[in-house]
Amino acid sequence: MTKKADRPKSPGKPRSSLLRSLRIPAVLLGVPLLVLLYQANQSGLSVKQMFEHIFKGARKGEAEAGPAIAARGPKVDFLRPVPIGAASTDPPRIGSLEIVDLDKDGLPDVLVADMLANRAAWIRQSPAGVYTERWVSPVLPAPAHVSAADIDKDGDLDVLVACMGQLFPSNDKIGSVVILENDGKMNFAPHTIVDHVARVTDVRAADFNGDGRVDLIAGQFGYDDGETRWMENLGNWQFRSHILQRLSGVIHTIPVDIDNDGDMDVVSLVSQEWEETYIFENDGRGNFKSRLIWGSTNEDYGSSGIRLVDLNKDGRVDVLLTNGDAFDYLPPRPRPWHSVQWLENKGNYKFEHHSVGHYLGASGAVAADLDGDGDLDIAAVSCYNFWEREDSQSITWFENDGKMNFTQHDISHLPTHLISLEAADMNSDGKPDLVTVRMDVYQPFTKDGRVVLWLNHWGQTPPKQGRVGPAPEAVRASE
Repeated sequence: MTKKADRPKSPGKPRSSLLRSLRIPAVLLGVPLLVLLYQANQSGLSVKQMFEHIFKGARKGEAEAGPAIAARGPKVDFLRPVPIGAASTDPPRIGSLEIVDLDKDGLPDVLVADMLANRAAWIRQSPAGVYTERWVSPVLPAPAHVSAADIDKDGDLDVLVACMGQLFPSNDKIGSVVILENDGKMNFAPHTIVDHVARVTDVRAADFNGDGRVDLIAGQFGYDDGETRWMENLGNWQFRSHILQRLSGVIHTIPVDIDNDGDMDVVSLVSQEWEETYIFENDGRGNFKSRLIWGSTNEDYGSSGIRLVDLNKDGRVDVLLTNGDAFDYLPPRPRPWHSVQWLENKGNYKFEHHSVGHYLGASGAVAADLDGDGDLDIAAVSCYNFWEREDSQSITWFENDGKMNFTQHDISHLPTHLISLEAADMNSDGKPDLVTVRMDVYQPFTKDGRVVLWLNHWGQTPPKQGRVGPAPEAVRASE
């Protein structure tokens, strides 16, 4: 019987064993790398910036111990509330407002996005001190934000509307951007610029590529998926979309020349699990570089709004920031870290975080010299608060001492559920007044205080402040 020759040992076995042994390290290294590349692509940051963001503490600036407690001052009563616009038969749901002289008659008016009626409204001031309201849009799917701009450059102001599709969370592509074209006689024709996208929460206008046409920047909150996009104006109400970022939870996208180089950049606020503030640096031709300037390590931080203002008057635009959103809690109740803060622009895209003060449910803030002493104070409103308690404050004033130290003063408990505010001299007396709107999403509900003008009586003795009642069809705010 012939003996079988011994087969030589395969030289491939050790190599195969080596390859198998490398699989686990490859997976351990490869998966995080793929996640890193994905996050870089979604955020618009470079891989290098993402490494810095994750490993070198790019989320610096947050006081982990919680917001600072501002010094407390006495309650003030120099702001007198006057309901304006139409009375509400149901608990109001106003998404936003803008103060603008829409008809260019020299008197400031108010635009509101009414998410209960699903329409945009114009509260006209004419004659001085008398306010009447009318719709300027057809029924729209959950209008969340309104602003005015002359999009077609015909000399009148058109109205931009960001539509969420629905207020409550959804991953459906139900968002849209609508422009209401003004014919010069205050008749408005709707143009849908983009639709079937993630829920849109903000849209604003600026010329981003220097071609003389007015473009748009839009923030899409979505839910799990969102976007930030700028829309290039091609003329004749046609726009081409360019995606800048694919993060969910976008609250605001605000055009501004943040670096003073002559073109319009964008500052955006992203909530959800990101809780970050970004600058999109424009090269002047509509090409943007994403820069993360601040973020919270608290994924439940509740970012609710930003405002761009040179708060310390050093010639650089700062970011006024609120965190007080609690919409995704059941029931929606404030959290102890809710506050007002500001990001000081130190130049070269560096920002330093400063706490202004603790404020439950802070939903928006505005800077204005309310007391006429030459520096900018901060007024803030709350939407999510303990409204069953009469000591909860829907509007508060952070008085600036001129050295960026703030003293907090209560203003009013009523009306509750205030979601946004704006400041302007509404009665031409030289003092900034406030206008607030409310968003009732949880009890206790009331009908009053849908849109309220707070007349500034600083240095005077205003009438005793009482409950804010319903607005008549036309209201004279000077009475």
